Amino acid sequence: MKQAPKPVKSRTKVFFVINPKSGIAREHTLKDLISEQAESQKFNFQIYNMTGNDEDRIRTEIRRFRPSVVAAAGGDGTIKMMAGILANSKISLAIIPYGSANGMAKELQITGIDFALALLSKGKKKKIDLIKINDEICIHLGDVGLNARVVKRFEKDPRRGKLTYARHLFGEMFFLKSYRFQINYDEKSIKRKGVSITFANATKYGTGAVINPHGIIDDGLVELIIVKPFPRIKLLSIAWKMFVGRLHTSDYVEIIHCKNATVISNRKTTLQVDGEVIGKVKEINISVMPQALTVLVPAEFKTAPVRKP
Repeated sequence: MKQAPKPVKSRTKVFFVINPKSGIAREHTLKDLISEQAESQKFNFQIYNMTGNDEDRIRTEIRRFRPSVVAAAGGDGTIKMMAGILANSKISLAIIPYGSANGMAKELQITGIDFALALLSKGKKKKIDLIKINDEICIHLGDVGLNARVVKRFEKDPRRGKLTYARHLFGEMFFLKSYRFQINYDEKSIKRKGVSITFANATKYGTGAVINPHGIIDDGLVELIIVKPFPRIKLLSIAWKMFVGRLHTSDYVEIIHCKNATVISNRKTTLQVDGEVIGKVKEINISVMPQALTVLVPAEFKTAPVRKP
């Protein structure tokens, strides 16, 4: 008796979204790498090149192609957009670091383009939280105040990289502004003065500066990191604490863990979310979307250790 033929396993479908404007390598080079990996890993793929106002078209193409993985090649803004599209779906997001900072890629220990492409077959799935900030999806970090103004300067500068960011940070220090914040969170209410408040899902910026040392990306909580007014002479000390992951020990920093919060500023201040300037606001509403997104991470990836009291 002849044995029935074994069923042919269907190939994984991967939908690639490439943002050429944020590219750190030439676009055709990335496409060549994708083709090579598709051949070696045996997956089918489709490529979508972003041109602007892409969200609706991407949703349409995903419905048509029906991938199990969407791979986003761009900076944190591109990753933010794709997180919003894929939130609460069964499709996994693969992050390909293709921007100037790549903060979320660094958070997930994704160290380069080749490494990211290899995760399509060697990575593991992990559910992580998202944050909603004034109806904007945030996968990484958002803030108001000092850093948001630096990001606004950075957006207008054709140059990229850490030195450009540092130059704008130094420039802002001469115009350091403080705000009075009313903060309502988890049925509590406090008032604070601050030069900035960061709304954190992740732990660090793309520069490597650790703003949220005890952040955990799948714990159902968001951190509010309040940087209080400080003497300019303390800037280097605060910066050093950020880069060694000890910001929480500063006398000028307070960290609040919560599920929901509303922050009201005494005057309008710039809001940025995942590296994109949203505009000037007086009220910011923050809520957690627990484990709303599935991402591909290295097999050895581990979440942050248990939060210290």
